[in-house]
Amino acid sequence: MIYLDSAATTRLDERVLEAMLPWLGEDYGNASALYTLGRRARVAIEDARATIAASIGAEPAEVMFTSGGTEANNTVLKSLAWQSRTIRTVAHSTIEHHAVLHVAEALAPAGIELVPLPVDESGIVQLDAVEWERLDRPDVLISVMHSNNETGALQPIAEIRQRAPHALFHTDAVQSFGKVPLNVRELQVDFATLSAHKIHGPKGIGALYVRRGVLLEPFIHGGGQERGRRGGTEPVALICGFARAAQLASAEMDSRARHMERLRAMLVELLCAEISDIRINTPDRALPNILNISFLDAERLDGEAILQLLDLRGIACSNGSACTSGSMQPSHVLKAMGRPDAEARAAVRFSLSKDSTEDDVRCAATALAEIVAEMRRS
Repeated sequence: MIYLDSAATTRLDERVLEAMLPWLGEDYGNASALYTLGRRARVAIEDARATIAASIGAEPAEVMFTSGGTEANNTVLKSLAWQSRTIRTVAHSTIEHHAVLHVAEALAPAGIELVPLPVDESGIVQLDAVEWERLDRPDVLISVMHSNNETGALQPIAEIRQRAPHALFHTDAVQSFGKVPLNVRELQVDFATLSAHKIHGPKGIGALYVRRGVLLEPFIHGGGQERGRRGGTEPVALICGFARAAQLASAEMDSRARHMERLRAMLVELLCAEISDIRINTPDRALPNILNISFLDAERLDGEAILQLLDLRGIACSNGSACTSGSMQPSHVLKAMGRPDAEARAAVRFSLSKDSTEDDVRCAATALAEIVAEMRRS
């Protein structure tokens, strides 16, 4: 199989698995226990916390572990709106992941005001189209992802923070973490969401950066774990795997980025040479691994069939949009960028990883060109 859907998940690195194995075997202790097995697990967790904190410029005490990015996003929005009742307004970009959009929608019936932040045709938040003075209040949460999961577009997080310095600020950095430099101090954010399985780590483990001094009531109660902010027995193996993946991603970031950028450039060149009426939806300032394309004559094409036919040829990729009841829905990201419904429905997202090869790219480009040509003839 040619796997080009690494924005969805990545293959577990063998070095990460090696770091996890002891905690799946002989070192099985509960980190809350006081005897030797428990203390050993506690030390491993705190070492992992320090590793992940260092990778984003944070202090270890500012990192709490979660089950993944979705839980981290839910924790920020729901804790601030329901537990501590700190916020009255949530301002979010129109291209956020559903783990933010759907949570915000769930808060609206409770009286939370929702303010959409528009994006331009490149998928970048339009800074001059927002009344930042109205949002520059301590009872406002601004949630803008660091990079988009469908197009890879990098957002102007620091510039947004400068325009609303008194608001609380959350960024979903799941796609960016480990692929581009990410420093929470430089960005001046209050919260940042991270996940392991996008950087060749295990599924089921993520983290939330919470700036020191910011009040965050627990969203999950039950125990005193994570400094009282999240109840539940810590999954030591997953946490250690997360830390090892983060360590490797940081150490190899430049070489991985150069590799993925070179393959993406090759893919763009091949696709543009072999397929007419193609649109590149990924802007210049984007993650190195994501390429999103659509077709100007998309009304003649079947987006779901394109993915199925690629799958039959052994190529795994996606269109980045939601799949509801087996029916492909137009990408809300591409629609927010002004693309027609047909184009937003028939888009294709290729997402590379450190393991992708030139042969993968050539085969994918050839296969897509043949599939689109056949559809256009019929």
